[in-house]
Amino acid sequence: MIRIEHIKKSFGDVQVLKGISHTFEAGKTNLIIGKSGAGKTVMLKILVGLFPPSSGSIFYDDTDFIGLDKKQLRDLRMKVGMLFQGSALFDSMTVEENVRFPLDMFTAQTKKEKDDRVNYCLDRVGLNNANKKYPSEISGGMQKRVGIARSIVLNPTYLFCDEPNSGLDPKTALVIDELIKDITVENNITTVINTHDMNSVMEIGDNIALLHLGELAWSGTKDEVLDSDNDILQDFIFASPFLKRLRNKAMGLK
Repeated sequence: MIRIEHIKKSFGDVQVLKGISHTFEAGKTNLIIGKSGAGKTVMLKILVGLFPPSSGSIFYDDTDFIGLDKKQLRDLRMKVGMLFQGSALFDSMTVEENVRFPLDMFTAQTKKEKDDRVNYCLDRVGLNNANKKYPSEISGGMQKRVGIARSIVLNPTYLFCDEPNSGLDPKTALVIDELIKDITVENNITTVINTHDMNSVMEIGDNIALLHLGELAWSGTKDEVLDSDNDILQDFIFASPFLKRLRNKAMGLK
């Protein structure tokens, strides 16, 4: 679990986050949604420690994240996995070398232990025959799965995903969503996903936080989305004129 309390963030005179409090739950997919400029990316960067908040508190379970010294912060980051928007694979490394990279950087495991863990993670994401391929030799969806394998290779307690479906076709995006959801439940991970993909919201939105102009405008589950009368949420969901027409038709409106 990650709990944030009254998080504010300003850049100069511009206040991007305006006192947000929320809990990201363990074993669930926690989605941060909102329009461009809502503060999603800044919030994610604060959660992983790339930006310090201007004020407020962050707790990883019972650990005060902001109060950690360098050694404590390094120990905590060993428990964190990150799936980047563009997969961020090393082009000069094979698939298995990319997945092994965190093990080489942060553990003293033997080669066999590393190989076993890499193979397990690749098998878990359905890429058990792609070890020796390079990123340029596999599809975008496969690259994203390599990114997931790398993000879980250290067996993280917390997993952060930045627009995991960016650039993927709808069918592949569903596969990635289901994979992230399954891994989250299996390992009781606190997974935080920054997304604007409404398919993700409706498929795996266990715990959703809607940001609007730096504030928490709504929170709830995927089952509560369509029944909510929150105007900001409804405007976000039905931003597409096509979806608006479908909604109005279902409601008998013109």
